[in-house]
Amino acid sequence: MKILQVLPDTAIVAHGLAKTYQIYDAPLDRIKQSFWRGKRKFYREFQALKNISFEIGKGETVGIVGRNGSGKSTLLQLICGILDPTQGEIIINGRVAALLELGAGFNPEFTGRENVFHNAAIMGISADEINSRFDRIASFADIGSFMDQPVRTYSSGMYVRLAFATAINVDPDILIIDEALSVGDEAFQRKCFSRIQEIKNNGGTILFVSHAASAVVELCDRAILLDEGEILLAGKPKQVITQYHRLIYSPQDKIQAIKNAIQDEATRTILPVGHTTNPLEEQIVAEDFYDPHLKPQSTLAYESQDAVIGTPSISTLSGKPVNVLRRGEDYVYSYEVYFSQPAFLVRCGTMIKTVSGLELGGLMTHPVGQGIEYIASGTTLKPEFQFRCNLMPGVYFMNAGVAGIKDGEVVFLHRIVDAVMFRVQPESDLTSSGIIDFSSPSI
Repeated sequence: MKILQVLPDTAIVAHGLAKTYQIYDAPLDRIKQSFWRGKRKFYREFQALKNISFEIGKGETVGIVGRNGSGKSTLLQLICGILDPTQGEIIINGRVAALLELGAGFNPEFTGRENVFHNAAIMGISADEINSRFDRIASFADIGSFMDQPVRTYSSGMYVRLAFATAINVDPDILIIDEALSVGDEAFQRKCFSRIQEIKNNGGTILFVSHAASAVVELCDRAILLDEGEILLAGKPKQVITQYHRLIYSPQDKIQAIKNAIQDEATRTILPVGHTTNPLEEQIVAEDFYDPHLKPQSTLAYESQDAVIGTPSISTLSGKPVNVLRRGEDYVYSYEVYFSQPAFLVRCGTMIKTVSGLELGGLMTHPVGQGIEYIASGTTLKPEFQFRCNLMPGVYFMNAGVAGIKDGEVVFLHRIVDAVMFRVQPESDLTSSGIIDFSSPSI
């Protein structure tokens, strides 16, 4: 990769960047290709990146988002020099430290200590210089005696601790992070983000790849949306995240139309900080509807104890089936329960959860200790739960459960985890963040 000096206030420039891979269906095809010397093709071409151009100034923090397979990691590897571009050029101005996917950069047979010095040498840092910083690295990583054990014995969390501690303590001009922090525990993640903020405040340049939209909005000055190897949009983080959510939460049959709209009306270069014009924001229409492709793949039904739950669904107050909701609107969640045997002190409920399984809140037909005193065999009950969607844009899941008294104890007569899946539509100009919308309606 050709690395040139650029203007003093520029950290990274990519111009016409492309990366193409040759995909062979069988190992023998590689041998055939070498014999034919290019006269015939025994491979298919896969374009991981296509005509990527952008410029990042010193001191900027830029987030890169996109669906799986969009080319994010490939782009970072090109910037780090791990891969060479098929076409185009990357211009780097400064020392780069990278925290890429788990397993990159460390020799598993080396100890943690040896890997610290090995990585420092790759970045051109002398042994004396890294010696003076080693205590800081060891303290931040906080892996104790494992520092002198082979890295292959590390857990994923320990690996990330050492990799991040090494990357941030070599005083990089450019720090590149590719989702690796999601492996660490919450306390360590907070410690890392605090250090990232410190590097940012000290004028370091940061490239940050993450699926955590809130982190991109909070940390970054600008953001880039990649899809299928192309830049769809570059601009303010909130603007880009809105379109990213619009893309990933759309029905499969509408994705291409949305991509076309973004490409037609969005600039392909990173917009200056302070840019306010965004024709796409006015096009977002938050409508509730039913998406047949939006079905949970994590549904788990408990063993039935004389009751069976069926047909869980969400609808508007007028009865229209929906699973794509609007923030601030009222909906009804319902399901049917068929009782094959008599049941006593019956109550039904639901729980709303995030993609990670965090329980946000539940609803019950009756308080604990109360319920329908008796339900006869052969009865079908249809509990309904009216709720206001006070959730921020994203994907969520709802359980379904029915409890009763059996052999003198309260038990689940039937329960379905992740019975339905729904998403809340993205919006422009949101003033709330996180998961729950705590804002009050206008008076």
